[in-house]
Amino acid sequence: MNELAQRQESHQVVNVSESATILQVIQRAAADPQCDIEKMERLMAMHERMQAKNAEQSFNSAMAQMQCEIPTVFEGAVNLHTGNSYATLDDITRTLKPIMQRFGFALTFKVENAEKAISVTGILMHRDGHREQTTMTLPADVGKGRNEVQAVGSSTTYGKRYVMCALLNITTGETRDDDAQSADGSDTDDMRALVVQDILERVGQAKSKDELGSIWKAAVGVLRASGDSEGYEMVKAAAAEKWKKLEASNADH
Repeated sequence: MNELAQRQESHQVVNVSESATILQVIQRAAADPQCDIEKMERLMAMHERMQAKNAEQSFNSAMAQMQCEIPTVFEGAVNLHTGNSYATLDDITRTLKPIMQRFGFALTFKVENAEKAISVTGILMHRDGHREQTTMTLPADVGKGRNEVQAVGSSTTYGKRYVMCALLNITTGETRDDDAQSADGSDTDDMRALVVQDILERVGQAKSKDELGSIWKAAVGVLRASGDSEGYEMVKAAAAEKWKKLEASNADH
């Protein structure tokens, strides 16, 4: 245990001791039939404030330690419309969930629908009782070929992803951090397969050569960063085939 952690633990022990002492005073006062009710209420309020303070300090201590363990999340998906790579909510959750559990954190979301807007609130809870939250309000993601229900779902997922990153100070990047993967490499292989599958779906959905070109450009960066040469060849073949189909379709028109 490092010096900072030892100081934090020592401070927490002192606070818990103080809280226990106040609780003992309350218990003795409650047993006294002559006890002043207003004094009892003040003691209870003091005890609640002490508990809340201890919980907040425990939250902050665990958060500080957890930040050292959180890796940069690999951007393994490609945006169909922009051609940019990004980390999906599933990617972020898969990477962060075991780390959060180890430090006693859990995350839940509250979604509220207003007229033409979706409000997503992320609530980060710690096992000792303290919680922090942040809210993001954004319009329904109405895009080409997307109905109202799909638009709400897309905005909700987008909001959850950004709220989670904000609460946990998560960064994403095009370079994979293999320290976050399993020791035997199985998780890395699974992630690469999911990345290739996602890119192949994007390639198949491309409506124009310009769109396909943007997807291919982003895919090259993602696959090179992951070191997946086999996946690169698969995507390259699929993109070439899709290019021929788009050219043939343009010729027919």
